[in-house]
Amino acid sequence: MVLARTHNLWVPFVTLLLAFMLSALPLPESVQWGWPEWVLVVFLYWVIALPHRFGLGWAFILGLLLDLLQGNYLGINALAMVCVTFFAILMYRRLRMYRVWQQAFMVTLLVALHQTVSYWAQGIGSDASSGLWFLLPALTSGLLWLWLFVVLRGLRRAFKVA
Repeated sequence: MVLARTHNLWVPFVTLLLAFMLSALPLPESVQWGWPEWVLVVFLYWVIALPHRFGLGWAFILGLLLDLLQGNYLGINALAMVCVTFFAILMYRRLRMYRVWQQAFMVTLLVALHQTVSYWAQGIGSDASSGLWFLLPALTSGLLWLWLFVVLRGLRRAFKVA
């Protein structure tokens, strides 16, 4: 008797929905500067875990949804997420072999790339300068990866997501 392998593709979408909800939380200005990039970090996990299911198209769609959620110019997060996803797809085999703390370092660099691209795109045509504070979410997202990796991997294995 052959057992059919369940795919349970609803699990990644529920986790992404929760990430969108965490991104939409109203926060005080002092906490907003360091709030992690929830959607990007959760999406990076699914890109690394299931690169055949999540790629550049999903990155573009999620980036547009994030732009709508945050009230940014349409396409800024989409551009940044596509750039980050491109590099994550190039390195996903290598990232899988890294230890969790090494993955957290690489996620920090990828989120810093996302922050840099979106800051650059928002800064076109404006003279706003805030120093390097815009990179603070990259550090908190890297620290978040240490916990989030364990939780999402446990969900993926428990629900046999393939």
